[in-house]
Amino acid sequence: MTGTTHSRTPPEIDISVCVPVYNEEDSVGPMHAAITAALDGLGRPYEMVFVDDGSRDATIPRLKKIAETDPRLTIVRFQRNYGQTAAMMAGIDHARGRFLVTMDGDLQNDPADIPMMLEKLEEGYDLVVGWRINRQDKLLSRKVPSKIANWLIGKVTGLPIRDNGCSLKVYRGELIKRVPLYSDMHRFIPAMTLPLGARVAQVGVRHHARQFGESKYGLSRIFKVLLDLVSIKTLLIFARRPLGGFLRLAGLSALCALLAALLIGSDGTSRVVEMAVVGLFGSLSLYLILLGMVTGAIFQDGDASLPPDPVETPPEQG
Repeated sequence: MTGTTHSRTPPEIDISVCVPVYNEEDSVGPMHAAITAALDGLGRPYEMVFVDDGSRDATIPRLKKIAETDPRLTIVRFQRNYGQTAAMMAGIDHARGRFLVTMDGDLQNDPADIPMMLEKLEEGYDLVVGWRINRQDKLLSRKVPSKIANWLIGKVTGLPIRDNGCSLKVYRGELIKRVPLYSDMHRFIPAMTLPLGARVAQVGVRHHARQFGESKYGLSRIFKVLLDLVSIKTLLIFARRPLGGFLRLAGLSALCALLAALLIGSDGTSRVVEMAVVGLFGSLSLYLILLGMVTGAIFQDGDASLPPDPVETPPEQG
């Protein structure tokens, strides 16, 4: 599925920058140069993990050429296209830094914002989310759907993030490595960190117009976002109040068992199917109650670990 090219990276890494790329042959060179320019002045050891998501152009040859001269670059390669979330997760898995940075590889995110975001993180936060204050995208196909999605995600998850779609984020390594990602879940990382007791801040970042290639996303992703939002809400409910969630399901199962029991013998005959349904849903109800008790014991301190106001939002910038 994947192949990895490791350069001669120093053993102690402070900052890891993870960049998923897909058919970005013209962008990887300038992106590498921009990251280097942004981080060299910090005087802190860092690495770059570029994850190629099955590119069919010259992305890999150009990355390999860069890696020959820069030992801080690690290349992770997928044999086919798996999507941005899978590529991001691969980068996070291979990263070794205490602090992790994720960003797009199309040059629309600006690596020059990374030092500022690291400073914010070190004020005591676990995750700093960028929001594009002057987004350089099409209004109807990108900006409007994004605003609606951000509003909806905030209402459903209870976490008012301005720009969930911005890939430029900075994390503490021990936090992000505990967050499971699949499907298109990279948009919901802030919400998925809440059960872990994360403190989240968001800061305005720069956003540039795409210079090379074309966007890999269209309006069709809206349906994926809606489906993933249902999954996220379910996970949050069970993570915050696992016993209550399982008890509701157990009650529903018990109701189904009761309805089936009322049908047994209603006309004076024995009904094997209804009896089997009663046994099935009755057993399921008991199983869910026990499962709720177990998960409740596991997450009993989950709510207490959540800060009362987990998100800090800066004033509107120009």
